[in-house]
Amino acid sequence: MRIGLDVMGGDHAPQEILDGVTPGLAHLDEGDRLVLFGDQAAIESWMTTNECTDSRVEVVATTEVVAMDESPVEAVRTKSDSSLVVLCREASRKSKHGQLDVVISAGNTGAFVAAAQMHMRRLASVARPGIAAVIPTFSGPVTFIDVGANIEPKPHHLMQYGVMGSVYASHMLGIDSPRVGLMNVGGEENKGTEDLQKARDMMRDGDCVNYIGYVEGRVVFDGAADVVVCDGVTGNVTLKLAEGLSSGIIKKIASLAKEEDPKLAEQFKPVLRRLYEEYDYHEYGGAPLMGVNGVCLICHGSSEARTIANAIQRARRYVISGVNQAISDRLDSVEVEV
Repeated sequence: MRIGLDVMGGDHAPQEILDGVTPGLAHLDEGDRLVLFGDQAAIESWMTTNECTDSRVEVVATTEVVAMDESPVEAVRTKSDSSLVVLCREASRKSKHGQLDVVISAGNTGAFVAAAQMHMRRLASVARPGIAAVIPTFSGPVTFIDVGANIEPKPHHLMQYGVMGSVYASHMLGIDSPRVGLMNVGGEENKGTEDLQKARDMMRDGDCVNYIGYVEGRVVFDGAADVVVCDGVTGNVTLKLAEGLSSGIIKKIASLAKEEDPKLAEQFKPVLRRLYEEYDYHEYGGAPLMGVNGVCLICHGSSEARTIANAIQRARRYVISGVNQAISDRLDSVEVEV
């Protein structure tokens, strides 16, 4: 298996990305390869400093970088030798260095999505790719799709997100017959926009997923559904709100415990550490862009070394699990009303 990594993407690139290489290699087999895309001098300097001589590491030199705040489409169009664009181009059938099975980046999400769709293309049965992110809840992991790729989805896009999210939850999280809900402002059948109601009808009547109805934001953390389907804006806001809230609550508990009794706070540290690890997005590595013809893993912009190492591990599992083939098989049997 060949895994491509954008070394230049992310708030803490290239150092934190490169620091994730060594622990990431521990998750790979002898025949696997980790291909690093980015500034050759920076990569080689890191390899020398860290005495990285693993033969499984390859380097593809690039000369440009897509900044986190650049216009996605403009960046992909004008920076053809950027690490992010070359990464996706090498994942296509026209690769010069050997086709990649997986591409990973913590860089500009919009540019990564645009480059992936341009070079990797979509699975034949997919209308629009969507980003699936796992949010840890009190009742287990919940897969949200979409969390940023498609801000104005059509009803058939949402229906396909339900299918892709269901396949992901089944293959990657081990959930049998995942319960799929459609995010709405209320659970009543007459709530929501016309597009939401059309998407509801497609999932409810099409027998393509285990559809359970509309879900509201307040019941997500109670385990109301295993997969939550929504537009990219709603999903992205929910994801970041959950990240900030979980981190803030843990810090507040630690602060209050210290105020009450410093000794108690010290004893409580192992519990807080376990709680933090369980609800820490770094543990999930990255979110797949589902529906592209290949495996594209999008990491958080603030990714650390352990985020990247976990992303490498998850990417390998994704390929082995056969998620893309399962999506194609499921969608090929579903009639899409555009």
